Amino acid sequence: MSERDENDSGSVTDSLDIDVAGGIQSDPTIDFYGGKLVSALPIGLFIVWAIVQSGLLGISDTTGLVAGMLLALIVGMFFVKGDWKTYANTIFEGMTQRVAATAIVAWLWAGMFSATIQAGGFVGGLVWAANAVDIGAALFPAATFVLAALLATGIGTGYGTTVAFTTLFFPAGILLGASPVLVFGAILSGAVFGDNLAPVSDTTIVSAVTQDSDIGGVVASRFKYAILPAIVALGAYIVAGSMMSGIEVAGDAAAVFVASAEPAGLLHLVSMGVVIATAVRGRHIVEAISWGLVVAVAANLVFGLASLSEMLVFRAPARSSVAQSLSGLPVVEVVDASASPGVGGSIYNGAQGFFPLIVLTLLIVAGARIMIRGGGFAALQDWLLDHVATTVTRAETTMVLGTATVNAMITINTAAEIAIAPYVSTIGRRFNLNGYRRANILDANTSALGYIFPWAGGVLVGIAAMQGLPDAYPWFEQSMLINPVAVVPFVFHGWLLLVTFLLAAWTGFGREYVSDRESEEVARV
Repeated sequence: MSERDENDSGSVTDSLDIDVAGGIQSDPTIDFYGGKLVSALPIGLFIVWAIVQSGLLGISDTTGLVAGMLLALIVGMFFVKGDWKTYANTIFEGMTQRVAATAIVAWLWAGMFSATIQAGGFVGGLVWAANAVDIGAALFPAATFVLAALLATGIGTGYGTTVAFTTLFFPAGILLGASPVLVFGAILSGAVFGDNLAPVSDTTIVSAVTQDSDIGGVVASRFKYAILPAIVALGAYIVAGSMMSGIEVAGDAAAVFVASAEPAGLLHLVSMGVVIATAVRGRHIVEAISWGLVVAVAANLVFGLASLSEMLVFRAPARSSVAQSLSGLPVVEVVDASASPGVGGSIYNGAQGFFPLIVLTLLIVAGARIMIRGGGFAALQDWLLDHVATTVTRAETTMVLGTATVNAMITINTAAEIAIAPYVSTIGRRFNLNGYRRANILDANTSALGYIFPWAGGVLVGIAAMQGLPDAYPWFEQSMLINPVAVVPFVFHGWLLLVTFLLAAWTGFGREYVSDRESEEVARV
């Protein structure tokens, strides 16, 4: 995950002290029939549910995944020895973890911001610009990857980048004739790049702090690992873009939209620039996006890009006398009995679309907490330490694969990183590996796997943003939505980053020992 907690001095490390300390326990607090590994049952059942629902049945429904996780938690309860109270309390404990709250805040703020600049015609501006500079369907996925990588690196939130680009670049790519699954894969790849390399990313901060390394040194040492797979991924998107075709937009809708696209929407590049500049200056990502939202609202009103009611409107029933008296206001609309009252506009819709995903995230983090309390993580990691990691090459290989495995099970990548960090630190110290090397292995695979699998947080947040597009554009049909399983092979940078570190482990490329270079004093943001 990529939400930053800088400027809240001590908040990240306070959270880490709690989470990392609880990440591996020698004496589990929940006993399961069948042993410690049974504590992974809720997470395992959820993964099976997600594969069946999304992969086999082709249903991209976040609320359905919520039902699957709820049932998985209930099934897990029947395998608990003795009183179920500790199991139930652990669910509450997991749902209150800071790592989940941080992701949720990023989604809500990014959703409001991207929906507001969407209302201001930013997609039309992108289409106009693509036509003006002759970026056709073949090059659009590659351009999307580069721009998403730059935004994610600048603001430090891969999730926020996924929300914004899925809302804005995804429909633009469809209109231009690019392959939808390739554009979505490029968005996720850009988020991976920024998550891995941004100094202000949560995954960067966590990887450095848990491995007793300074953030600046970690970022500088990992550039060589990040840039090569990024270059290869860029080339892959160019090649794949020329080979994979887009989908037909019904009737003349695409032609009409492209013909009517105007450059005025590009004014919101200023709004995005405000977010990036504010984040780079060291402000909290919530503050950065809030300033961007303020600028976006002002631009919409000043330049006539969107009305106030398009951004926020209260649809009140006609029977309300107060509503009748306030109906002259631009944000109050009186509706008759045939219409449903409620709140609307980009600010409301941008946040509302993520509510099912928020519930799902809290439940999955609770399932991960059960696996920690039940000793599942500790049992797996102890076995790897005792039987697999017998040489430095095998040790680094298990660090890479172990991190990947945990991230395949836990949706929120920062939560997964915190869970596996003690293992990476223990095995790395056993072979005297430098803190930078340990942090890079930990962070790269956390970032990569967090945006690949159908149940991963990065993928789910993109799917959630995508599901609001049929309501935003009359030409956007439900059939244009991406099944999360379909995008798995096309997150090129994520897969290449994993391969890069496997090769680095097998060949020793970039391997450093403590004697090679000492880390600076750890910056505990």
